[in-house]
Amino acid sequence: MKRLSPRELRRMQARMLSNLGLDLKELGIAEEVIIRLSDREIVIRNPSVVALNVDKERIFQIIGGEEEERTAEAVVGEAPAYEPSQDDVMLVMAQTGSSEHEARQALIETNGDLAKAILMLKSSKR
Repeated sequence: MKRLSPRELRRMQARMLSNLGLDLKELGIAEEVIIRLSDREIVIRNPSVVALNVDKERIFQIIGGEEEERTAEAVVGEAPAYEPSQDDVMLVMAQTGSSEHEARQALIETNGDLAKAILMLKSSKR
């Protein structure tokens, strides 16, 4: 059996996939790929990335690279804390009649959701 070069193998692979209705494209080497799950984060550095188009769907294949796994606690620790803007604080104060401290705390608890912060403060005033 004749030995094929890597170039010939890629061409043959592309032809076979094309016959099956699949379109394979090498995207290159990524700096890093991050997969965030509910309880952890997986970081893969310098992997090769391939995209496979099937009908209207796209499948990404990540090959190789250096893998690092972080737990949810480590991921949460890295995220910067939300700091409400002065305009948001003033708006919540005007709508609820609360103090600046109360408005700021409500915005921090709701992660900047103005409507939730206003409703929370109005319901606690009753």
